[in-house]
Amino acid sequence: MLDKKMTLNTLCSKKGKEKITAITAYDSLMANIFDGEVDIILVGDSLKMSFGGEKDTLGASLCEMIYHSKAVCKATKYSFILGDMPFGSYSTKKIALDNALRFYKECNVDALKLEVDMSKIDIIKTLCNEGIAVMAHIGLKPQFMRFDGGFKVKGKDEISANELIETAIAMQENGAFGILCEGIKSDVAQKITEAINIPTIGIGAGIHCDGQILVWSDAFGFFDDFKPKFVRQYCNGKDILKNAIRQYAKDIKQSAFPNESESY
Repeated sequence: MLDKKMTLNTLCSKKGKEKITAITAYDSLMANIFDGEVDIILVGDSLKMSFGGEKDTLGASLCEMIYHSKAVCKATKYSFILGDMPFGSYSTKKIALDNALRFYKECNVDALKLEVDMSKIDIIKTLCNEGIAVMAHIGLKPQFMRFDGGFKVKGKDEISANELIETAIAMQENGAFGILCEGIKSDVAQKITEAINIPTIGIGAGIHCDGQILVWSDAFGFFDDFKPKFVRQYCNGKDILKNAIRQYAKDIKQSAFPNESESY
C-alpha cells in the first residue's frame, strides 16, 4: 500500500524494477476504496460501457470525463490519477490543447491518456510542450472500434507489429511518459517494453509489460455481459451484492429491520 502520493517521477522509476498496478474508477466511493492500493487509478471512458450500458465508449463527452475525474480526485490522496480524453476531444492540435487545458484546470488529474497512432504525434508533442503529462494508448483502441469493425487484437503480423513498436518509440521521443498497450500480442508488447525507456501498462497484452490494468467491474465480477480473455475475476461481486440486497429486502418484509438498537 502507498504511504505517500505517487508522483510521475516515482511511477516512471518503477520501469524494470517493480510492476506497476492500475485499476479504473469513476466515482469517489470506489476511488476511496482503491486509493493507495494501486499505483494508478484511471478515470476511463469505459464507464460508458460498464455503467452506461453502451456498446462502445464513443458517447463519452469531455464534460462527463471531467465530472467523473473530479469525483475521483476528491477521494484520492495517494494513487496517481489518469484522466481519459474522450472520442472527438483531440481531433486537431488546437482542439486537443484547448480540451486538455480545460481538463487540467478543472480537476486535479496527474496526467491524461489519449488513444493514438502515428498521425497524432504532433498532438502528443503539443500537449507535452504545454506541461501536460500524457500517456499514449496504442494497439486496440476502443474509440476506433466502429472503424476497425470491432475490438480486434493488434500486432498479429510483422508489419503491424513493427508499426506498434515504431509508434511507441515516437511517442516517447515526443514527450509521452508512458504507453498503454491494449489488445496487443504478448511477444509484440514485450518488444515494445524493451524498446523504450518509459513504462508500459498492459491490458490484454501479456505479462511482459511494466504494469497491468483492468476495468474494476470486470476484475471484481460486477459486469458479466461478456468476459474478455484477458480478464481475471478476483471475486463475484454481482452475486455478493445480489445476496445482500435480497437479505435486506427480506428483513424489511419480515419486520426484522430496523430493530430496537437501530431505532431512535
